[in-house]
Amino acid sequence: MAKRDYYEVLGISKGASADEIKKAYRSRAKALHPDSNNDKPNAEAQFKEVGEAYDVLKDADKKAAYDRFGHAAFEGGMGGGRQPGGPGGGQGDFASAFSDVFDDLFGDFMGGRGGGGGRRAARGSDLRYNMRITLEEAYSGLQKTINVPTSVACTSCEGSGAKGGAEPSTCPTCSGMGKVRAQQGFFTVERTCPTCSGMGQIIKDPCQSCGGQGRVEKDRALSVNIPAGVETGTRIRLSGEGEAGMRGGPPGDLYIFIEVTKHPLFEREELNLFCNVPVSVSTAALGGDIEVPTIDGGRSRVKIPTGSQSGRQMRLRSKGMPSLRGGGAGDMFIELAVETPVNLTSRQKELLREFEALSEDNNPESKSFFHSVKSFWDSMKS
Repeated sequence: MAKRDYYEVLGISKGASADEIKKAYRSRAKALHPDSNNDKPNAEAQFKEVGEAYDVLKDADKKAAYDRFGHAAFEGGMGGGRQPGGPGGGQGDFASAFSDVFDDLFGDFMGGRGGGGGRRAARGSDLRYNMRITLEEAYSGLQKTINVPTSVACTSCEGSGAKGGAEPSTCPTCSGMGKVRAQQGFFTVERTCPTCSGMGQIIKDPCQSCGGQGRVEKDRALSVNIPAGVETGTRIRLSGEGEAGMRGGPPGDLYIFIEVTKHPLFEREELNLFCNVPVSVSTAALGGDIEVPTIDGGRSRVKIPTGSQSGRQMRLRSKGMPSLRGGGAGDMFIELAVETPVNLTSRQKELLREFEALSEDNNPESKSFFHSVKSFWDSMKS
């Protein structure tokens, strides 16, 4: 049976460009792959036919010979190339075609299969620094210098890893690719090059200061700007301030995680602040004025209404925390805690008893509660 024209197999014209040839091949190969066509007995043969056509047309020399002589270019040694579909082709062509499909489908996820040149130098690791600050510092913001133990570029070799800053050599095992391939049946297995550990380059004379890594351990002092309004869990990213990369690779980033310590007076909920203020029984009953602190170090005068109870809240607008992204500030809430007097003298106790005897109608909540209790007990008896 005569072979079909390779251009017809891929569904392209004779003047198709290399990109058009590759695009047509990828489309046909994906559609005809045997794993996706178990119900089509001819799929494998068609898949091999597509691979055979692409194996010729993707190569400029083979394509030129095919355009001139057709299939005869690869018969009887003509053209200098192996016969794509003949003896010695068979499984080898199928494996090659499968490898091309695998690369096209998954190359982007596995780093691709570049056409030459080494793998990019490894990026340095990101670093994490935990910083504890006070609520006052979170309110106003601050500039703080921190010491970060990290890796920095070696000054002796200028980060190259080679003695005297010499250029590394291309790895002879992988030709600078950083990866080596081995054929196993229908599959092509790709592994990190064991000679250069995936770097694509080797150093014949390593730098004595860094041992060929291109970086050394060192503590660095960094000035960090903490904006006003941060809270526990806020993450600040300093680009390029992480570990230096191996052999001139780009540095990682430094992430600063903020923890705001507990305050003795204020409790924070997002932008709002809460402050529990104890007041005497007489102040709560008669009313009066008290002074309360604010987070900026100032003080505010608050009027206590007559007959205030524990738990009553009063708002001081815009006295809370500033917004991290601008747009004003939260509020501060004063919550009253009526304090019961302790260590009473005999005279104080006597006065309180007299007051109790005269205050039958001054405790409406108690009166209402005990009335409900009596009703509950009466209902249980009935």
